[in-house]
Amino acid sequence: MNQNITSNKTYECRVTLPRGTLDLTYQTNSATNNSLERNDSYQLEDLLGFAQRINPKRAFLFVSKVLGRHIPVVPSTMRNAFTDLANLVPNDLPKPVLVIGMAETAVGLSAGVHQALQVRYPQALLLNSTRHAQHDESIELGEQSDTNGADSLLTTFCEDHSHASQHLIYQSADTATQAQLLASKTLIMVDDEASTGNTCVNVVTALRNAGLTQLEQVHLTTLVDWSLDQENTNQQTDSAQPARMADRLTGIEFHRHHLLSGAWQWTDAPNPEPITMPSVDTTAAGSQALGFTGNWGRFPTLNSTDGFDSYLLRFQKAFAGFHNQDSFDIAQLPKKILVLGSNEFVWLPFLLAEWLETTSQNLKADTNAIVKFSALTRSPIALGGAITTMLSFHDNYGLGMTNFAYNVDPNEWDLIVLCVETSANSVDAMWEDLDNVVVVGADN
Repeated sequence: MNQNITSNKTYECRVTLPRGTLDLTYQTNSATNNSLERNDSYQLEDLLGFAQRINPKRAFLFVSKVLGRHIPVVPSTMRNAFTDLANLVPNDLPKPVLVIGMAETAVGLSAGVHQALQVRYPQALLLNSTRHAQHDESIELGEQSDTNGADSLLTTFCEDHSHASQHLIYQSADTATQAQLLASKTLIMVDDEASTGNTCVNVVTALRNAGLTQLEQVHLTTLVDWSLDQENTNQQTDSAQPARMADRLTGIEFHRHHLLSGAWQWTDAPNPEPITMPSVDTTAAGSQALGFTGNWGRFPTLNSTDGFDSYLLRFQKAFAGFHNQDSFDIAQLPKKILVLGSNEFVWLPFLLAEWLETTSQNLKADTNAIVKFSALTRSPIALGGAITTMLSFHDNYGLGMTNFAYNVDPNEWDLIVLCVETSANSVDAMWEDLDNVVVVGADN
C-alpha cells in the first residue's frame, strides 16, 4: 500500500459557542495511489461538529460524526473511517506491533483500526486503557500489582484535559501474550483527536517505565490532529506551546496519521458563567459486577472479535424475549434500529449494529430501513451546537454517577438495543420504562 499523502490548501473556520470562540485552521488530506480507498479526502463537515463541554479544563468539544459516540452513525460509515485511518499506517513496521486505544471515546475506534491493520499485521496486539477497575479490590493509582493474574495492573497514566483524567492499563495473564506485549517495537496509539500530544507522551512514558523498553516507533493515529502549528518547523511558535513530539519522545521515531489536520485557538467570552462539572473522575470497580463479554482490548488480545458469536446469540435471545417468543425471528426486525453501546463497552455492540445493518439490507427491499450506532457516556456536554438532545440517567455500573445519551430521541426509533456489560437489570428505570428498548446484558 502506497502512503503518498499530500496536504491541500489551508482553510479557516470560526465557531462561536456560549463560553467563547473557537478559531480553526485546517488542512484536508489528499491521497494519491489509493491510500484512502473510499475517500479522496475528508472535509471538516464530514468529520466534526462542535459543542460546549461542561468542563473547566477545556470549554469546547469536537463532536465526531464518524465515531458513533455522541452522534448516532451508520455502522458502515464508521467502518469506512476505521479502515481509511488504518490504511494511512505504513507497511514494514518493526514488529511486534501494539495498537492501544484511549478510553472511553476511542475504544471502538482502536478495535476497528486494529482489525483493519491485521490484514497486514496479523499478529498485532490490541490493548485499550480503561477507567473501570477489573477486580473487587480498589486500585491505588501508580501502584503496580505483584501478580500476573487477569486483574494485574500494568501501568497508569493521566489525560490532562479530560473530564476523567485517570486511566488504567492491564497486562495479560497469558505468558506468551505478555512477553509479546513487553517486546513491542511499534506502538500505534489510536485516539479520536490529538492536540498538544501530552496524552501520547504520558502513555509512552508510562509504558516504557512498565517494561516496554524496546519501543522504536510511535505512530499517533487519530481521526483529527490539531497540532498543525506545533509540528510546522517553518513557523514561529509561542514559547508556551509544547515542544514538537519528535523532540519529546527521546530515542523513538515518531509519526502522525490522521484524516484531517489543523490547529485551534480558543478565546473566552467576556465574563462567562461559572460551571460545575459533575463528578465523573473515578476508576472504581462499581457495585455491579462486569460479566464476561469477550476480550475486546481491556486485556491484550490478538482477536477482538472473539466472543461476538455468543454475544449475537445473547441479542437474539433478548429480542425473542422482547416478543414473548422462544426463538429469534429475523423477519421481526423493524425498519429503524438504534444500537447503543455503554461507556467503554462499544466494540461488540458495534459489531452487532454492523450485523443488523447488513441483515436489514438483505432482508428489506425498503430503502428507508436504517440502523445506526451510538453509545452512553459519562462525558458531560451542554446542549447546543452538535448536541441537540440529552438524556441523563444513573450509570449501570453502580458508581453512583450520571451518564448521558446525546442526540437520541427514543420516539424516533422502532427499536433501541441497549448493550451493557453488567446485568440487564442494572440499567436505569428510564430505559426499562420505554416500550421500544431491548436490553442486552451480560446475563442474557
